[in-house]
Amino acid sequence: MDRENDLVGGDWTDERSRIVAAQAAAAERAAAKEAAQAQVLIDAFVAEAARRGIEPHPLLAPGKDLRRRRYRTGLVGWYLSRDERVAVDTDGRYYVLRAQGTLRERLTGAQVEPMDPPLVVGRGARDGESIDLQRLLNRRLGDPE
Repeated sequence: MDRENDLVGGDWTDERSRIVAAQAAAAERAAAKEAAQAQVLIDAFVAEAARRGIEPHPLLAPGKDLRRRRYRTGLVGWYLSRDERVAVDTDGRYYVLRAQGTLRERLTGAQVEPMDPPLVVGRGARDGESIDLQRLLNRRLGDPE
């Protein structure tokens, strides 16, 4: 009888592992599809900003400290959000700008890595803190919402 329970438990564990793996693969495919759709929007924004003569600027990363210091990143592009934490560089890469505020960053600049862009910026944040990427890009171009 114990052997029967062990087999049933083992089968259940294997099945659960397969389900979890399938769900993870589906979530990864959905995230890749969303990032591809968002990248099309960003590429169109970069082209339109250049066409309109909206000049890119050096992007600075806000620090975690309370002194509101900003750190060089070596990137050039456009801030998308009012708080200047979300940006796109001239190559169309999407960034959430953050710096730790270390002495090294003060001396050499912050290293920030591009991220896969979302279709909804700030998803999962408090009410009023998320916005559709297209709306954010239009706002940055100065188009009416």
